[in-house]
Amino acid sequence: MIAEFHLPDLGEGLPDAEIVQWLVAAGDEVSLNQPIAEVETAKAIVELPSPFAGTVSVLHADAGEVVEVGAPLIAFEVAGAEPGDGVPVPPDVVASADSSPTSAPAAVPNLVGYGAAPRGVGRPRRRRRSGPAATTTLDETRHERPRSTPPVRAYARERGIDLALIEASGVTGIIRREDVDLFAASMPQRAATREAAAAAPGAARPAAGDRESRVPIRGVRKHTAAAMVRSAFTAPHVTTFLEVDVTATTRLVQSLREDPRLGGHRVGIMAIAAKAVCLGLRAEPTLNTAWDEEAGEIVQFHYVNLGIAAATERGLVVPHVPDADRLTLVQLADEIRGLAETARAGRTAPAALSGGTFSITNFGVFGIDAGTPILNPGEAGILGLGSVRRRPWEHDGGIALREIMTLSLSFDHRLVDGEQAARFLTAVADILREPGRAMLLS
Repeated sequence: MIAEFHLPDLGEGLPDAEIVQWLVAAGDEVSLNQPIAEVETAKAIVELPSPFAGTVSVLHADAGEVVEVGAPLIAFEVAGAEPGDGVPVPPDVVASADSSPTSAPAAVPNLVGYGAAPRGVGRPRRRRRSGPAATTTLDETRHERPRSTPPVRAYARERGIDLALIEASGVTGIIRREDVDLFAASMPQRAATREAAAAAPGAARPAAGDRESRVPIRGVRKHTAAAMVRSAFTAPHVTTFLEVDVTATTRLVQSLREDPRLGGHRVGIMAIAAKAVCLGLRAEPTLNTAWDEEAGEIVQFHYVNLGIAAATERGLVVPHVPDADRLTLVQLADEIRGLAETARAGRTAPAALSGGTFSITNFGVFGIDAGTPILNPGEAGILGLGSVRRRPWEHDGGIALREIMTLSLSFDHRLVDGEQAARFLTAVADILREPGRAMLLS
């Protein structure tokens, strides 16, 4: 029978998703739960598993198109039973009325939103077709469905390069940034060709894109913009600052990096600051609350889901570490590192981007001393970490060169008073000033 698969709700009630790339094509034979496409929502890039074992019949959207939830996405030719004969059918799969029933499918697919889907093994098997297997453009071979990571695809799009023209240099077959750069360096004739075409008699005048360009507002950028506007015009923001001598913390970080017992674990100042925040929230829990306008209640969280702001090529995302207050320093460092790597690869799950209770943003890595971070919607506070600078500072009754950091705390004044914010910020600063104090609070 022919079964239509409609785009499912990928979580958080998002209305649509963009097709990043198809991992199958019409005529491919696929197995149950095998990844068939990468789609980008307003929060993350996720893989869609195949709802059936069978043959791809039709792709209803091209890569780059935005598809609404519930719209037809792909059709399969499968050996299956008609609905109603006792075989459960996923809610986003619709059997064609004129299809001919045969035997029932062996299993029910595990779609996004219906539990963890096991990954399929291997890539799609393509049926042999008549005619050439590939076409050539500019003396380069065009391959089907190039494999690469989301940041590399974005990098290639920014440079106006088609990944289908690029050969992967590594043994994995995955195209890297280096491959994009090599291809760009080997194609100087592209610019010459454009100039010659523009100079030809009767050629059209240069488009506005030669002096400016426009990028559709989609994905993470669109979601972030909406969330920041909603936050700025809903919660009354107040930001307070505190300069801290973090010399002891930087020395601790250095000693931990040299400790062979930690192996591959890397504990940086971000992890220590995160631990300090968790302890500070225990001392001043008003910063770990939320304002429920509809219920007319203040929600007090008895756990800390710590959001970590991560700058990626797709925009700013804030995944969170669940129950961060229950983790050791080393565990917290590992979680933060894992979140950052996943976010940069564009693989953050939608569930990890909601449910945070307090956030940290580290703009110090960009050389910024202080700022006024905007609250993540639904959270009462966010702490900004500035750069660490060596400055003259009062120390032990004299002046010495010390490592100084500025902490920037933004908070929702509906939930937090200035006194409470000051107590929290002071508690965090005390730990960063003297990391040994954490022994008294933990």
